[in-house]
Amino acid sequence: VQLVESGGGLVQAGGSLRLSCAASGRTFSRYTMGWFRQAPGKEREFVAEIRGSGYHTFYSDSVKGRFTIFRDNAKNTVFLQMNHLKPEDTAVYYCARSSRVLIAKFDYWGQGTQVTVSS
Repeated sequence: VQLVESGGGLVQAGGSLRLSCAASGRTFSRYTMGWFRQAPGKEREFVAEIRGSGYHTFYSDSVKGRFTIFRDNAKNTVFLQMNHLKPEDTAVYYCARSSRVLIAKFDYWGQGTQVTVSS
């Protein structure tokens, strides 16, 4: 399984970015996908996840109401729409795929994409 993120960059506070993650494989729609992030000097943290069908999503409290995760199963791609960005959102963002169908166990990871929010 290969995951390739794109869409990161530098944005001013209050701005928006959309991250994309393209996944290899023929059974993309069966698996939960997630976004995580790691800021300098901090541990990697959960941001959002979406079930295979796309109908069920979960968010960390820090991004709820500002970020939206969605997926296009026909294109094997998951997205993270980030609005009202804050400087504390600055981090490397990682896409992840679960290795299990019935539970979210993130064993496959992308290389990460940098998001920098200036104040």
